Amino acid sequence: MTMKEKPKEIFSATGRRKEAVACVRLIPQGKGKIVINGKQLNSYFATVDNQAQVKKALLVIEAIDKMDVLARVRGGGLSGQAGAVSLGISRCLVKLDPQLRSTLRREDLLTRDPRAKERKKYGRKGARRRFQWTKR
Repeated sequence: MTMKEKPKEIFSATGRRKEAVACVRLIPQGKGKIVINGKQLNSYFATVDNQAQVKKALLVIEAIDKMDVLARVRGGGLSGQAGAVSLGISRCLVKLDPQLRSTLRREDLLTRDPRAKERKKYGRKGARRRFQWTKR
């Protein structure tokens, strides 16, 4: 890298959903590549719903083919991971341009989904499921 080249600015943020944690890096001068754990978006998330959830923040601000996204996700299942990446991308976009906050907030992309698995209680088979009652 020569002295005349300006280093690429990279924005990073963390997104969480259920048990999944995503470390997301956003590169504004990109071509629209989305890489998750070293794989392309289509090969990592097989379902269209998960792919759409990841892309939603970029679609809302109409920058789907202008920015690259690199994400590292750990824990949880695929749907939780998609939610975590989506939140991470949204937080990166707010760091890039604080005026996008209201637009992303309106689409409910900056709210961390608090729903998580309910814990198992004693005397129960699961969180709420009771053992079968026998009359005789």
